[in-house]
Amino acid sequence: MNSTSRRTILTALATAAVSGPLLTTLTATDAHATGDLDVYASNTDLYKKLAGQEGVEFARRYRRHEYVDHSLPQRFPYNRTTVMALHGGGIEVGTSELCLAIAGYHPATLAPLTDGHGVFDYWMFEGLRASGNRDLHVTAKNCDDHVALSMAASSLNVLSLHGCTAAQAGTVPQAVVVGGLNIRFRTLLKAEFDAVGIAWRDGDETPDLAGVNPANPVNRTMLAKGGQLELTTELRAAMFTDNTRAGRAGSTTPVFDRFVGACRAAITKLEQGTDQVVL
Repeated sequence: MNSTSRRTILTALATAAVSGPLLTTLTATDAHATGDLDVYASNTDLYKKLAGQEGVEFARRYRRHEYVDHSLPQRFPYNRTTVMALHGGGIEVGTSELCLAIAGYHPATLAPLTDGHGVFDYWMFEGLRASGNRDLHVTAKNCDDHVALSMAASSLNVLSLHGCTAAQAGTVPQAVVVGGLNIRFRTLLKAEFDAVGIAWRDGDETPDLAGVNPANPVNRTMLAKGGQLELTTELRAAMFTDNTRAGRAGSTTPVFDRFVGACRAAITKLEQGTDQVVL
């Protein structure tokens, strides 16, 4: 974190300790990443116990861009990057829309973005209940969805999006925790967030949100490392003028655009690295 970003967060936290705005969040439940409150042991467990309820209580959405190689002399590279939201829909609100946009698709129309960064594969699991979506949360290290794991395993990089509270992150209200085992990816993301004025905290300082478990799909890539982002509730709320399941995709704000742009710029720079030259 550069000195300005770190000083901004620490100053705000010191102020909060005196005036109390963040103290009311200290009683929030444990970070979801621990899995302590999970009802289901895995995605397979959930799919079995909620058999027939896909499209009613939960949904899975994904896109794998077609690759065809029938040529002997030509070479086609492995998929570079997949974007994931393991707890989308009503579970960790806003991560579905971010997943689509960072992958290069307008969250409402699915039209490809024209910002020059291209499109990426994506996978998401979404809670569709009117309430009680927290019960559909499966902690990342226990995700065993066969499509999600196969997409991660056939990609060089994964960017995984999650939601947390500011109390869990130990940050100012609007901030993101940058984690995952890909140190270069984290460095690029933090630099891009600095450039657009988004406060961040390094995942090494928040173990429950660090995204460093090798079993987490974010790190089950061809390179065995990826990038994970934990966005606070307040940051996600600032991204939409209509923060409802029906309204979010069509009501994104400049905060959403800045965040998405920063992530897409970081991915583009990541993909230019020497470790990305496979085939």
